[in-house]
Amino acid sequence: MDAVRELPLLTADLPGTGGRLKISPAHFVVEEIPAYEPCGEGAHVYLEVRREGMTTRDVQRALAGALGVAERDVGCAGQKDKISRATQTFSLPLASGAVEEIASRAAAATGLEVLAAKRHRNKLGRGHLAGNRFAIVVGDVGEDAVERARAILARLEQQGLPNFFGEQRLGPGDRNARRGARRLDDPTGAAAKSWIARMELSAWQSALFNAWLRERMARGWFDRVLAGDVARKEDTGGLFEVVDAATEGARFARGEISVTGPIYGAKMRPAGGEPGELERAVLEAAGVDASALAGARLAGSRRPARVFPRDTSVALHPEGLHVAFRLPKGAFATMAMREITKAPV
Repeated sequence: MDAVRELPLLTADLPGTGGRLKISPAHFVVEEIPAYEPCGEGAHVYLEVRREGMTTRDVQRALAGALGVAERDVGCAGQKDKISRATQTFSLPLASGAVEEIASRAAAATGLEVLAAKRHRNKLGRGHLAGNRFAIVVGDVGEDAVERARAILARLEQQGLPNFFGEQRLGPGDRNARRGARRLDDPTGAAAKSWIARMELSAWQSALFNAWLRERMARGWFDRVLAGDVARKEDTGGLFEVVDAATEGARFARGEISVTGPIYGAKMRPAGGEPGELERAVLEAAGVDASALAGARLAGSRRPARVFPRDTSVALHPEGLHVAFRLPKGAFATMAMREITKAPV
């Protein structure tokens, strides 16, 4: 497994800005872009909150205690960094009570800033978001930082950002991923029922995706479509196997489709041809077979190899450099900032 700092950069030939991230939570602002708006009726209350210095799980625990529900019943769409000023939505199963009163109780009991409250019919599920907006201040940048950042973002907007998982998922030095690998040795799959086990197994899957993408880049395949690839339509998210690489290559160059990589699991749709051989080689190198994936109850999925930063802007800031952009769900802003700064993040 590869630590994040050892992963390749798409823009390695462009000079970075240097600098430091996350000097304070206010320097790393993230705002969820919802997949849908709550309808105004139903047995669940959606609370949009802003917080600093808390993990997403900390917020779930605090809301559960304040409003008398089980922590597992507090829904959220995704995880956010602890060292950030994050705006995200949580759902709570509260069939009765005025939403204004529920919001007031939540704010008073937890100290969270509650920005909005509205009812909806279902629990907010993992992945129920369109993406995230980021506004990030980089301190201690070098000369020509604005021009350098703009040049790097221009390339990422054109070619796409390698969609590596960040340290937030893998843990320092891939620690969470290594622990997840050890959990695969449990033949009963019982350990996978706990929250921490599921998190560590997910980190292991993420590390193998990173290994696959690293090898794909090393082979010069990042900006290519190959016969056998499982590609994703950018407009609908639909998956299909590439048969005619020349035809699909034109769509790839226009940003209409992207290659996907393996989130290994028993039900994952595999690639064919040379791409399939690479996927099998990465899994074999990890010493894992299909029975272990099934035993750990890992279903598997596909993840785009690239994502496109949108709504980008760069400007000077009193404390350094201000960088803003939007990313689709599941993408890590720290991976974009690593390209921009060329410094550890």
